[in-house]
Amino acid sequence: MAFRPLVHRCRIQQNPGVRRIHPAWTVAAVSFIALIGAAGFRATPSVLLQPLHDEFGWSLGTISAAVSVNLLLYGLTAPFAAALMDRFGIRRVAMAALLLVSAGSGLTLWMSQSWQLMLCWGVLVGLGTGSLALGFVATITGRWFVKHRGLVTGVLTAGGATGNLIFLPVLSRIAESDGWRTAALTVSVAALLVVPLIYWRLRDFPADLGVTALGSPEGSPAEEAPKQSGGAARTALRGLRDAAKTRAFWLLAGGFAICGATTNGLVGTHFIPAAHDHGMPQTTAAGLLALVGVFDIVGTIASGWLTDRVDSRILLGGYYFLRGLSLLVLPSILAATAHPSMLVFILFYGLDWVATVPPTVTLCREYFGAAGPIVFGWVFASHQFGAAIAATTAGLVRDQLGAYTMAWYGAGALAILASVLSLMLFIGTKVKTMSPELGLVVKA
Repeated sequence: MAFRPLVHRCRIQQNPGVRRIHPAWTVAAVSFIALIGAAGFRATPSVLLQPLHDEFGWSLGTISAAVSVNLLLYGLTAPFAAALMDRFGIRRVAMAALLLVSAGSGLTLWMSQSWQLMLCWGVLVGLGTGSLALGFVATITGRWFVKHRGLVTGVLTAGGATGNLIFLPVLSRIAESDGWRTAALTVSVAALLVVPLIYWRLRDFPADLGVTALGSPEGSPAEEAPKQSGGAARTALRGLRDAAKTRAFWLLAGGFAICGATTNGLVGTHFIPAAHDHGMPQTTAAGLLALVGVFDIVGTIASGWLTDRVDSRILLGGYYFLRGLSLLVLPSILAATAHPSMLVFILFYGLDWVATVPPTVTLCREYFGAAGPIVFGWVFASHQFGAAIAATTAGLVRDQLGAYTMAWYGAGALAILASVLSLMLFIGTKVKTMSPELGLVVKA
């Protein structure tokens, strides 16, 4: 009789060693790969602007308009995708998103009219990549992580930069040697290959594997999505309605709109043609943009680490201010070669590229509670709205004035304004309870 309890105690002591790695890390790794796959097509516009212009004779303004549709839908899809993940599960939504990216990229092989570019490149890919945007990141980290949430947000956000790093030089060389259609096909296949991995390893909640979120107090239940009354679209719109009544939402959304205008919309879309205007070969410019992605990974992960330790409002104010200064300097250093001053800009700007994401996600959760992922989806929609406006505006500036100079100066001034908006979040700390069905508890 005395032997059995001893055996039982031994089993209990050995049992914790059976699973040394929390499954949250596996979910994060698979999510990271999915974000890389989705990033592939987002890297394509800057590489294909010139080839499409040369083959079809479409103006940069026309092509940039298709990019704007992509960026706009990429943002507007995010809050609805977050609500769909609450309703149908992360895995199903992620698989459907990658299939849309693959289809949109593949169908461009047969396009001959600009409206077809809008449909494939703008609508299909915009919807697909939007479903795997930063709302996806906020949902993953919100459900699976308590400890290291800021750091993991930074790592997953860096997945987009990693995708750019992987795809930009490759797609540029493929487009130059084999044509833009081969480059588009490469992206289509890459996105498709991630789908089986998502089906195999991604899970919706820690409870699906019989565990709690990483860092949850022992015995506490895993966090679940707020109970929805109505469809996903109604839930997303209700989240917007209630968050829009707060000052904090508009300050975050305004700053993030400028963030999108000064990254994806302007630099991400127009840096290569702008450098080409100064005599720089397209492959060299693409390499520099990829180098931004290298430093972006470092900067975003470091930002996630800082977000766990420093007030996010201070971080945002500093990031936007430094970005504004770098953009104001850019017109004076663009040249035909990658000289030292340009490399310093790439280093400095790259570290700041999406470092704004971890503190913004954290602030959405701090101000809006369990509804943070859906509210952040709307904040991210403003990011892409700003990006869409900047992509089109910069193309028109180039067409009308023959140079991008005024676009760089305007973006620099806007980034400094975003710094001011972020610091204004320090004003006002009243706590309100709104929409209990969404779990929306607002500090604004």
